[in-house]
Amino acid sequence: MNDHPTPHCLPCEGGLAAWNEEQVRFHLRELPEWQPDEAAKGLSRTFVFKNFHEVMAFVNAVAWIAHQEDHHPELAVSYRKCTVHFSTHAVHGVTENDFIGARKVEGLLTPL
Repeated sequence: MNDHPTPHCLPCEGGLAAWNEEQVRFHLRELPEWQPDEAAKGLSRTFVFKNFHEVMAFVNAVAWIAHQEDHHPELAVSYRKCTVHFSTHAVHGVTENDFIGARKVEGLLTPL
């Protein structure tokens, strides 16, 4: 059992610094399916599903997480795919909030 509370995103309007590329790549080791974008200013993963209904259920679950965390990814949705892209717009880069969001999204597909 995990004794640590699940981390939540922190308000970031000027309160957090963007991580450098080395920090982003270091933390991506725990999320091997996620990829950094140019100069590690964001991170993304494309999820593939059986059909559109599964994609939309996933999108709704991601939206719920984003609302709870008040940290909203960009979503690209198609018939069988959804790409989730996190970056912290207020600092023009990646912060711990992006990794918190990515881990929570990843958890949607992890069996209990």
